Amino acid sequence: MGEPVLVMLVEDNADHAELVIRTMEDHRIANKIIHFVDGQSALDYLLRRGEYENSESNPRPHMILLDLRLPRVDGLEVLQAIKQQEETKSIPVIILTTSEAERDVARAYDNYVNSYLVKPVGFEEFSKLMNDLGFYWLGWNTNPHA
Repeated sequence: MGEPVLVMLVEDNADHAELVIRTMEDHRIANKIIHFVDGQSALDYLLRRGEYENSESNPRPHMILLDLRLPRVDGLEVLQAIKQQEETKSIPVIILTTSEAERDVARAYDNYVNSYLVKPVGFEEFSKLMNDLGFYWLGWNTNPHA
């Protein structure tokens, strides 16, 4: 793309967030990762509200990794808001969660999620998942330029 690759991580569990960030850095998947611990802050950033109004200092991400269980605004509500906005609907959103519940999977796809991944328990499996995810969405997949 010629520009730094920006990944948004929306994850309230500090251990999970650290694992995602460390794995992405180790595999050089993204040039920059912005981390939000709740759905409201993530939406404020994406929709350029409040402290995130300046589009030059707050660029839109190339990919969003979104947990389902979030404080303030639930992950499915965040997904729904992203996919309803013309400015953000083309950003790939990948649910990265511990929930394997069929209801959660169905609701995510009903709201146009691009992929739904269940976090593996083991570090090696998690690391491989993140590596494969990064190469697919940020390397092999072609997205429209926002």
